[in-house]
Amino acid sequence: MHEDLVFVIEDTEEQMNKTIAHFIESLSKIRAGKASPQMISEVYVDYYGARTPLSQTSNISSPDPKTILIQPWDKSLIQAIEKAILAANLGFNPQNDGEVIRINVPPLTEERRKQLVKFVKDDAETNKVSIRNSRKKANEEIKALEKGGVSEDETKLAETKVQDLTNNFIKRIDEILLKKEQEIMTV
Repeated sequence: MHEDLVFVIEDTEEQMNKTIAHFIESLSKIRAGKASPQMISEVYVDYYGARTPLSQTSNISSPDPKTILIQPWDKSLIQAIEKAILAANLGFNPQNDGEVIRINVPPLTEERRKQLVKFVKDDAETNKVSIRNSRKKANEEIKALEKGGVSEDETKLAETKVQDLTNNFIKRIDEILLKKEQEIMTV
């Protein structure tokens, strides 16, 4: 196969992999009833005048499915961390005992679970569109190469490979979506 076609296919696969990685990352921030340190990954603390991710100022763990435990390395940060969690508007009420901060994660209501599933489905569809856009871009590049002298047989083979990639990545999104849906709806 012509090296330019190989490059187009590899580049397309890389873009699709990035889409999947982005989708997985966005799903990791959606809580499914279990406490997880990722739930507060977007919290930033004022650390000596610098806006710093909470994870770079503390040990964050989840000792049980309903609790997030934050142990700051510098105890003087406890008040700032508590304020940052409240300011992040995550719906959590941090409890400070002077040494650590505990966050009790409330269980999800059935209505909230359904809202989360709808959100996850919308996110999955957005990522599928991104995969299809990668396919469209690749096919345009393949057509341009065909006009530039690459044989029709090679371009047809390349288009088939791009379509196979698209089908596989869409299937992966559906599998990830199904797994997350089950996780959210499990009480």
